[in-house]
Amino acid sequence: QVQLVEAGGGLVQAGRSLRVSCAASGRIFSSNAMGWYRQAPGKQREMVASITGGGSTNYAESVKGRFTISRDNARNTVYLQMNSAKPEDTAVYYCAADRFGIMISPRYWGRGTQVTVSS
Repeated sequence: QVQLVEAGGGLVQAGRSLRVSCAASGRIFSSNAMGWYRQAPGKQREMVASITGGGSTNYAESVKGRFTISRDNARNTVYLQMNSAKPEDTAVYYCAADRFGIMISPRYWGRGTQVTVSS
């Protein structure tokens, strides 16, 4: 069983920074791909960023240059550093993990953490 627990969401002003984290436990390894997805009200869930077991990263076009995903394998934790936040970044952010080393179709999900960016 795998558990993913997000933390660090909240309210931030536009242009400011926020970091969310995801602590993984259970049968999850440093070789598993991890990622962040988000879902805004009335919209479909979308991939924000992912990181492979080897450390390669991938970002949605809307966050490239502003967000950074990283992982601390010793702590089984994945981070999403959000800089230059925009109101359109407002969403529930979900941590996800794949069974494989690349993010194909997440097998495991956290419960989500709300991020609200005020203008």
